[in-house]
Amino acid sequence: MDELIGTLAVKAGIENAVAEKTIGIILGFLRKEGPSDKVQALIDKIPGAEAAIAASSNGGGLGKLMGGGLMALGTKLMGLGLGMGEIQNVARELFKFGRDKIGADQMGEIIAGTPGLRQFA
Repeated sequence: MDELIGTLAVKAGIENAVAEKTIGIILGFLRKEGPSDKVQALIDKIPGAEAAIAASSNGGGLGKLMGGGLMALGTKLMGLGLGMGEIQNVARELFKFGRDKIGADQMGEIIAGTPGLRQFA
């Protein structure tokens, strides 16, 4: 997890704490919205991912008011102070990391099976 946090922080120009929260939020979103078996395989390959997901699930807040899905994800990430460019950079790096961990085919299935993610891949 530390490797992923460091990479995201550098690539997106954000602090490590924000990168860690971002990872937890995105993985939590994938777990909820994506193909569960594929997403769980990815989560299992990232030490500390479960803790990051648990730490990032704060009961909903504004994201819950937005309904759910990709819109709620964007709202949560913007709540961390991320702009659209930073969100795209983080998503691309996270997907690249995922391809390295579980393979391009499985990561492709997660992206294809999660509504709205193709634009970030």
